[in-house]
Amino acid sequence: MKMPIGKSITEPLHDAPLPETQEGNEQARRAATGRVREFQRRSLRGVWYLTLFLGISLVAQQLGSHLPDFPPSVRQLLGAPPSAKMISGLLIVYSFSALILILGRMTTGTGAFSGLSHVGYLLVFYAFYHVAHALDDNFYAVLAAGITILSLESYHIWTWHQERIRQEKQYIVRLDRMREWKRG
Repeated sequence: MKMPIGKSITEPLHDAPLPETQEGNEQARRAATGRVREFQRRSLRGVWYLTLFLGISLVAQQLGSHLPDFPPSVRQLLGAPPSAKMISGLLIVYSFSALILILGRMTTGTGAFSGLSHVGYLLVFYAFYHVAHALDDNFYAVLAAGITILSLESYHIWTWHQERIRQEKQYIVRLDRMREWKRG
């Protein structure tokens, strides 16, 4: 019998049929144990994204007012920067949209994550505020939005992977019971 293989690593095998041979059982157990380790490793991605954002935020706070401005030729090419109020409005819209999308994925159990793209978007808000000469006044708004979004995303990543780990461990228990039943 072939070792049960899901369509992807995100699909647990707790309902998969058990292998009929001892060798198949051992193979399936090793594969499930490997998936558990992979899920455990991946479950921490959200924390790493949050840490990356906090590191970027620390640099933005320390160097924000000391970063060089664009040369006049580049500024003329780009045109006038958006106002701080416009950037703040976009930050609010982005924050609510991101939170709604994350909550939607959480309620449907979807395993899609976008933590790294959130870090990129938030970095762009720091850049926009810097170009508009309003970073000092709006730094904490971006920081609060980022911590909120990335904390929720981190929680979603962690809980989704913990559920997959639980299901894989159930499958391993089924494999162990089958092995014991065949022995005795």
